[in-house]
Amino acid sequence: MSREYISRLFRHVHSGSDRTAFALGERQVSWAELDALSRRYAAGLSALGLERGDRVAVIVETSIDMIVALLGHYRLGLVHVPVNTAYRDVEVGHILRDSGARAVLVDAGTPSHEVLRGLDAPQPLAHRIVLGGEDLDEAELGFDALLDTEPLVGEPVPEDDDLSLFIYTSGTTGKSKGVEHTYRSVVSNIDNLTGLWQWSTDDRQVLALPLFHVHGLGIGVHGTLIRGCTTTLHEAFDAERVAEAVGDGATIFMGVPTMHTRLVRLMDADPTVAEKLSGARLFTSGSAALPVDIFEKFRDHTGHAILERYGMSETMLTLSNPYEEERRPGTVGFPVPGCEVRVVDADMNDVTPEQTGQIVVRGDSVMRGYWKQPERTEEAFEDGWFLTGDVATVDEDGYISIVGRQSVDIIKSGGYKISAREIERVLRQNPKVLEVAVVGLPDPEWGEKIAAAVVPTDEARAGADEAAWLDEFASQVEDSLASYKKPRALAIIDQLPRNALGKVQKHRLVERFSK
Repeated sequence: MSREYISRLFRHVHSGSDRTAFALGERQVSWAELDALSRRYAAGLSALGLERGDRVAVIVETSIDMIVALLGHYRLGLVHVPVNTAYRDVEVGHILRDSGARAVLVDAGTPSHEVLRGLDAPQPLAHRIVLGGEDLDEAELGFDALLDTEPLVGEPVPEDDDLSLFIYTSGTTGKSKGVEHTYRSVVSNIDNLTGLWQWSTDDRQVLALPLFHVHGLGIGVHGTLIRGCTTTLHEAFDAERVAEAVGDGATIFMGVPTMHTRLVRLMDADPTVAEKLSGARLFTSGSAALPVDIFEKFRDHTGHAILERYGMSETMLTLSNPYEEERRPGTVGFPVPGCEVRVVDADMNDVTPEQTGQIVVRGDSVMRGYWKQPERTEEAFEDGWFLTGDVATVDEDGYISIVGRQSVDIIKSGGYKISAREIERVLRQNPKVLEVAVVGLPDPEWGEKIAAAVVPTDEARAGADEAAWLDEFASQVEDSLASYKKPRALAIIDQLPRNALGKVQKHRLVERFSK
């Protein structure tokens, strides 16, 4: 029975320190306060009957209370299930049903709250806990009411190999899969990564990433808990606010390429911004490829070489450029300590330098499996190696560069991985659409933008107008899915290009849009 990693996660929480752990706006919470609040919240959940292994879905915007909830869940050995706050009824309903969540935490008065109220509660969902607001219905319980409880005493109950997180990720089928992580997989990986990046209690992080995936929640929040630094949360990214925060003494900023692009544009317009940003210690980028020109412009402005790294929901963070040695633009560096990474051909043989192959990963950071999907889990591994589906090369010095994705049905836009097939299913419901295919197009700001190629019905063809249809289809997608999944380009075509077996040739659609 091992509790090494759960103890490591709570070391600073249990320190009794009055140093600031997290801040958001005017609110600050110390490590001692975080300890007390999470104990009260955990006691409230325990009084509701929640037990070790139960799942709690969390549809909450960035907040200190979300951190309190995370720690409260971990104290009881509950599985924290973060849900993208942009998700709507189809996506939220699927995650609640699939995870078997016994409780859900949601912000009052938000679209997520309305979505939740409109859903038929799937079994075994028994408790709807609402953050803020006073207009609760009879089926809801206020978050503050749970804090009005005698604090839970003792150490956290889970063991290192218990489940800690379910991270739902889109696959090529369009159905989100629950990625199972344990305390060992999360804490060992983030401990190794932040050690590599030399995080310490003296660091001050600016965190403007969402807290429902491995970038913001995994590194940003868990890294803070493990290393004991101070993190200032931003509810959304704003380039000017980030620059001000760094100018005020923040040492770490992690972003996605879209954020770094906007910082570069801000520095192009206002040279004083570069002076503010130059005072930081570390800038990192992930979730999508960082354009080389942005890397170079950022370095020219600030003197900082952005540290690019690579990871995914199933493996946590597995590759990173060096902290002290050369950070090469266009690469994601070397394996993070504790991770074994290879680039292999179809026969699982290591490729030679500059040959392309698939990234495969092995180590404690890799998921236990896909929740309730043993067949998909088995398919995802070969000889103990997780098959990422990402294609890469290795240069003579061992630096790994991502080339692309084996699946054309995953679009990486603004740091999100988006299922093309999920969007296609929504658009096919439009009576004007006979056939549709969705692809990602290269975009300097978003990494990829979503484009839809539509074959109209005979009745709709005569009045087809690409600009008007794009607005209509974007609204249709926003009504059912997260707004960032809406198409930003549209082509009305006579037929979809297909191969001899009838499979849509999406690469030809990308070529058509490029022309």
